[in-house]
This record gives sequence, structure tokens and C-alpha cells, in this order.
Amino acid sequence: MPATFDGKLVVAISSRALFDLEESNRIFEEQGVEAYYRYQLEHEDQVLQPGIAFALVKKLLSLNALAPAHPRVEVILLSRNTADTGLRIMTSIEHYQLDISRAAFTGGENTYPYVPAFDAHLFLSANPLDVRKALDAGHAAATILPSNVGQNVGESAELRIAFDGDAVLFSDEAERLYQAKGLDAFAASEASAAREPLSGGPFKNFLSALHRIQSEYPQDASPIRTALVTARGAPAHERVVRTLRAWNIRIDEALFLGGLDKGPFLKAFGADIFFDDQRGHCESASRHVATGHVPFGVANE
Repeated sequence: MPATFDGKLVVAISSRALFDLEESNRIFEEQGVEAYYRYQLEHEDQVLQPGIAFALVKKLLSLNALAPAHPRVEVILLSRNTADTGLRIMTSIEHYQLDISRAAFTGGENTYPYVPAFDAHLFLSANPLDVRKALDAGHAAATILPSNVGQNVGESAELRIAFDGDAVLFSDEAERLYQAKGLDAFAASEASAAREPLSGGPFKNFLSALHRIQSEYPQDASPIRTALVTARGAPAHERVVRTLRAWNIRIDEALFLGGLDKGPFLKAFGADIFFDDQRGHCESASRHVATGHVPFGVANE
């Protein structure tokens, strides 16, 4: 009987998001494939340093130690390396004792076709094209932004993930109205539609998968904590609350900031990663926490 991922949270991650491959990538871009190949072979025995999403992956995999008989998380490596140049990456995975056994090395081809093949709930990559294609296929995906934070496991043992609302957890229908007609029209529309649930956005299924794991634990003892961090304020908050209630999905913390800078609040929450569709919000957040840009919706057209 073939192996399956039934009931598991499946996360696909690129090698450049997991490890610091910036020097290797610089050589590839400036000197070409052959120089890159030689560089990787010459440094094959040197363990790679952790990348931006390393701490996140470590916390995700630590969830399996809580129920060894029924592991709940599968992390899959997707890399444009060949199996040959990817040997250094797999050796580094072994060095850090990361329980990652499945990988796809595409030899320079795009990795996004393997996101739906593995039926991943989330795809993290440093390549914006692969991320957009994965989003187009209906999978939560984000481009990991360069940052000096997020490379070490935070103070909390909990896995803490924060999300923007519109065009991330929810569709971009409200954001489109705001962009077209302004704040007053947006506020009036949200107030009149307060009891009409918003449509799901690209990260709804990922949040749902997190919620399934959370539901296996008492609320005050869950190893996962989630937060909604949105520029919305009153009265536009009501529709968000009622939407999550209609979905029967729990959000542990909700911050309605009314346009305030999100970065300090994400730091206060202790997010292991934050997802937002607007590049400006992402760049601000990345000064405080690891951040993934979700190139979805009207703000990215």
C-alpha cells in the first residue's frame, strides 16, 4: 500500500528558504552553471548555515515529537539543484537532524509543479515565479524576504504564525473596493455586509490545517498559536470575526490596527513568520520577524 499524507500538514520549502545559499546563488548569477557546480562540489563537506525559514521548519517538525506514533507534519524539500549539487543540502539536513526525507531536485527547472503533486498546504520559496505559479494552482505560497531575524528559534516553544486578512486568509474583494473607491466606501460596505462571510483567500486551507492540529489539544496547552494582524479597524472588524466563526476556525489573537505599522505588534506576538500580500507591509515586518510576501490579489496586479 503506498504511503500517504492523510491527515498531515504538508509544507514544501525551497533550499534557499531553508538554508543560507546566497553566496552560491551569487556565483550562479554572476558566473553561470559550471562555476556554481564546481563551487558546490568544492564545498560539499561544509555544512550550510540556517536560512530565514530554518527556525520555522524546526518548530514545525518538533510538533511530531509530541505524538511520535502519529506524526502530524511533513516537510518536503523542493530545489532547482541537481541531485549531485543537492548533496550538500541533504548533508546539511542530516547535520541539523531535520526529519526531511522527501525531496525533488529539478536540475534548473521550475519547482512549482511539485507543489500540487505533493498536495502541499504551504510552499515557501525565495523564487517569486515559483510562488506565483503555486498560488495560481490554489496552494498557499509566499516569497521569503531577506531578513536578519528569524534564523534562530524564538523564546516561545510554541509555533507562532501570523496572517494578514484580505488577500491572504480572505479573498481580496474588500481590498478591491478600497482601492477603487476609497476608505469611506470600504467602511460603509463592510458595515452593511457585516453578517456576510468573506470568501476564502489562498491561506484559508493552511489555517484550517493548523486548526486541525490545534483541535487535538486543550486550548490553553496547544503547541500552535495563530494571530490575525490586519490594518482593518472598527467597524470593519465585525465581518472578519463573523467570517472566522462561520468557517469554524479559531484565531488565538486578532489585532485590528487601523493602519498602524504592523512590525512592532508582530514582534510583541513573537511570530515565527508573518504572511501579507502588500510588499510595503512585508518589508516593514521583515525588520522584526521572518516574513513571507503573498503575491496575490489586486495589490499585486
